[in-house]
Amino acid sequence: MPHDDPDHPHSLLPPDPALRIKALETILTRKGLIDPAALDEIIDTYENKIGPRNGAHVVARAWLDPAFKARLLEDATALVSELGYYGRQGEHMVAVENTDDIHNMVVCTLCSCYPWPLLGIPPGWYKSDAHRARTVREPRAVLADFGVTLPEKTAVRVWDSTAEIRYLVIPKRPAGTEDMDEAGLIALVTRDSMIGTGLALDPQASEAKA
Repeated sequence: MPHDDPDHPHSLLPPDPALRIKALETILTRKGLIDPAALDEIIDTYENKIGPRNGAHVVARAWLDPAFKARLLEDATALVSELGYYGRQGEHMVAVENTDDIHNMVVCTLCSCYPWPLLGIPPGWYKSDAHRARTVREPRAVLADFGVTLPEKTAVRVWDSTAEIRYLVIPKRPAGTEDMDEAGLIALVTRDSMIGTGLALDPQASEAKA
């Protein structure tokens, strides 16, 4: 088998995932198959310019505008496309809303399907085998690991993201935000809250940190 051959290229790659990626990048660069500068630009775009900001904008609009939220829940794909948040990994979007009765979580049990145009690059833990398996088996335990404890009356619903459908969680709007504008609300929406492993930030706690 190729992996048992000490002279096979795969056997020369280091065991650590980050080092393996760097080694592969070096090999592909030397062969002229990729441009490191282009890769850096793509990563910077999704990590810093998109990040979770696009999704946070959508959530804040939904909190402020009931008609917008209704359209988002009915056809998220069309609505986020109108806002310019579309592209690869952003097709076939579905929005689900957290309420007092239901808390939604998103996981990809097969790989790591994730709405890049809205949330940016998926975090490492989202792609891990352990997280994907535990979220399905014991979602409340996973939430506890993220510091989220829900009332017993609140049901936890887990959605399996796939290549055919991706989800955006609309977290519950925090109390005490009735007079906040869109920009202020955007600052309260975290990436984890839109995956369902976290909650939107408390405005008073955010002010205290600032």
